[in-house]
Amino acid sequence: MKCPKCNKLDTKVIDSRLSEDNRSIRRRRECESCSRRFTTFERLEMGNLVVKKRDGTFEPYNRSKLENGIWIACGKRPVSQEQIDKMINKLEEAWSSNKKSVTSEKIGNDIMAELKKLDHIAYIRFASVYRSFKDVDEFKKEISKLL
Repeated sequence: MKCPKCNKLDTKVIDSRLSEDNRSIRRRRECESCSRRFTTFERLEMGNLVVKKRDGTFEPYNRSKLENGIWIACGKRPVSQEQIDKMINKLEEAWSSNKKSVTSEKIGNDIMAELKKLDHIAYIRFASVYRSFKDVDEFKKEISKLL
């Protein structure tokens, strides 16, 4: 593993433990050159899962792309990394069970359903981008569903 400070490849593992409901391994590392300590995570890659986009094209599933979009919606909200990880893990299991592909529409709708349970503001933020509201009336209609 490359050190994020000095970019040397000489790092050693100080501590390893299971995290995220035993779905990933958290490793505490130390650079042997500069002594900087940092944390890495190992998790099962959803390599076989393919996303079918609205325009009919396919692309490999990318967890970090999805997580970034969720974090944008959750900005400055009382939502933790652990809550987001649990949400994504739960959804990834559902999407990958007996399937090779999942539609972007299914992903978006499932994320909105989980965000609605987690934080209403994050839900509205995500929905406003995902659904591309055309005007204020569509936005008001979505907000009225929460009330």
